[in-house]
Amino acid sequence: MCLFILPAINSYAQKDTTVNKPVRDSLLRRNAVAEKDTAQSAVDTLLANYKPLHSPRKAAFYSAVLPGLGQIYNRDYWKVPLVYAALGVSTGVFIWNMDKYKEFRDAYRIRVANQNNPEYKDKYPLYTDGDLRYLRDAYRQYVDYSVLVFVAAYALNIVDATVFAHLRQFDISNDLSMRIGPRLINNRTLGIGVNISLSPRKNKPQGLAIR
Repeated sequence: MCLFILPAINSYAQKDTTVNKPVRDSLLRRNAVAEKDTAQSAVDTLLANYKPLHSPRKAAFYSAVLPGLGQIYNRDYWKVPLVYAALGVSTGVFIWNMDKYKEFRDAYRIRVANQNNPEYKDKYPLYTDGDLRYLRDAYRQYVDYSVLVFVAAYALNIVDATVFAHLRQFDISNDLSMRIGPRLINNRTLGIGVNISLSPRKNKPQGLAIR
């Protein structure tokens, strides 16, 4: 009986395979099309969410070459007047202190050089020699301070452009959230739970319990 039944089973299997081959080919083509559409959709999503790289090095270089240019590169246009105001004020203070330093320095030198000259008319008769020396030294310090302020303002211009160029790459969307509420710890102790979520719409918030 097995010898008679086996050829019939083989014939049925071949017939069934022949019949299902178009269906199998159709399914394979459909799966290939579906995979291609999925891959294309993923590529389209990446292209839609793509953001050009904002280089902090370029921002720092631009600000070092020309103050305010890095802020323009970061599109922080409102900071440009502040940068030039800081640099302009420090430059003006430096020029003022330098002029005063030269004025009292020359006055003291001329007085010392003409101590024995009866025809010499002193420009600052109300100031003693000690007063002229004190004013000369004081304005010399002010010159140094104004130089430091100018260098600090210039460096702050570069640091600001670099830092805010870095911050442009951070995600500050609504997917960042934190919730604080009561929570049971080990089903025994009542505590405070802090749920920090980086993507509440996709991932479940990660909890942190505090007793």
